[in-house]
Amino acid sequence: MNSRIILQTTKMGVSFGGVHAVKEVDFTLREGELRCLIGPNGAGKSTFFKMLSGQVLPTRGECRYRDQVISGLKPWAIARLGIGIKTQVPSVFEGLSVYENLWQAAAVKLPKAQIPQHIAQVLEQIDLVASADTVLSEMSHGQRQWVELGMILISKPDLVLLDEPAAGMTWHEVRKTAELIKEINLNSTVVVVEHDMEFISMIAQKVTVFNQGEVLAEGTFREVTQNPAVKEAYLGNTEIKHA
Repeated sequence: MNSRIILQTTKMGVSFGGVHAVKEVDFTLREGELRCLIGPNGAGKSTFFKMLSGQVLPTRGECRYRDQVISGLKPWAIARLGIGIKTQVPSVFEGLSVYENLWQAAAVKLPKAQIPQHIAQVLEQIDLVASADTVLSEMSHGQRQWVELGMILISKPDLVLLDEPAAGMTWHEVRKTAELIKEINLNSTVVVVEHDMEFISMIAQKVTVFNQGEVLAEGTFREVTQNPAVKEAYLGNTEIKHA
């Protein structure tokens, strides 16, 4: 792959007291990638993601987005650089409609005259045109997750960071979310933290496996699921279907 590096960490890590949650991770992401971060509970993948997205301050090393050091910036400052961030807890307005939520997100980034057109495009993309006037509190968990993805997409970010986007969804919602993420990847570089291996198999191009605060392996989905070290640390005897 000859595309430019969009995100890179150099010996980035964080410690909480004497616990090295993430050691010294070197990580390179190129434009157009859809990278999945996996690993057992406590492996460091979620903490690493939180450092990328500004939720956790690294205690060593650095992270660069294009040519700018972003490690240590707040999430809102990182978002302003053209990075869309979705955390595990949906950040939506439950008392507003789908359309109103998208309007709130668009108003931060777009001229007022352009907002209706962009909302119409995003409603098509997340397949919620018929639900535009529905209040979020009346929607399913999966639909609310899609609205939040739409709120990220409205600003057309170059890089999208997603933390467990399929958590708590029905099987139908999981499949639809996988298709949506692949569509997002047509225009944005994407990083997904996820533990559901069947979901990963639907979307993964390249996978980074974390274990004990460091990168254990990287490769295609097939490569990492057949890696003996990954099987021992994470997968055990679980049979993984390759999508």
